[in-house]
Amino acid sequence: MRSLGTYKTVAGSMLVAGAFLLGCDGAGDKLAPTGTDGGGGIQGDLIGTTTQTADQGTEWLTRALLYPELASDDPQVTASAEQFEAADADDDKPFKVDPFEFDPFKTYLVRSRWLRGTGCPTGATWNDGTNSMTYTDPACPTGDPKDKKNEGLLLAKTGPTANFASADAEIKGVKGIVLSELGWDIRAGSHCGNGAPRWNVVTSDGVNHFVGCNTGAPVLPAGSTATPTPSHPWVRQRWTAAALASGAVAFPAISMGSTIKSISIIFDEGQDTPFFSGDAFLDNIDINGQLTGRGPGN
Repeated sequence: MRSLGTYKTVAGSMLVAGAFLLGCDGAGDKLAPTGTDGGGGIQGDLIGTTTQTADQGTEWLTRALLYPELASDDPQVTASAEQFEAADADDDKPFKVDPFEFDPFKTYLVRSRWLRGTGCPTGATWNDGTNSMTYTDPACPTGDPKDKKNEGLLLAKTGPTANFASADAEIKGVKGIVLSELGWDIRAGSHCGNGAPRWNVVTSDGVNHFVGCNTGAPVLPAGSTATPTPSHPWVRQRWTAAALASGAVAFPAISMGSTIKSISIIFDEGQDTPFFSGDAFLDNIDINGQLTGRGPGN
């Protein structure tokens, strides 16, 4: 069992390494993803082009180094036990997305949970009071075919970013794979900054690679020739293996062909950011083209 003290020791050594890297020749603004960390939900980062300062570019990385490799079955985290009851019997999904909270000081200011009715609709049924019809959001023409409740993954952090707590999800079933693609659908109005929500990808050599939301390439809706804008209810984002290896989106870069040890989604930015919301809704978590849009046991 790892104690909080162990976490702090590991984090401290990582911070020293991070501080060294960020202090070398003004490298801070080169190591972090580009884009803005401004408000207005996803639009600030998905289509923003403003060059950020070194402080904006490295603050998320300094904070990210405080967090260890987290997993939903770690004794320091809290999982939604009722969602896991049938998880072992749910073997039809190649990858599972298990929500959990890292809240060692029991602040109760973070929450991670799959919720019905909050996902990106793909062939969803709706009714105007007389007739039933179907609706598919342009961003998600494909989805998890067995998601019958249009579930979405809520990641929320209430209060200040400095609170040592996060809303997270572990991707089960990825150990030993080689990444060809990462992705998700993100709802308009969601927080999408340099460091949250972000991918924490640990390779078999034990290196933790950070991939921030605002570096994901938006996938255009079918028939669209324009960059996705805030008027779209959802935006689909993808990170290819080539992009992850380029050094432009992952810190450090994930070399092509690297074997994966673990993958988590971390949300640790609160309401004191320019986004103010402190939450994000995700759906259709994409690992190598396989989409998961529902929680364990559902």
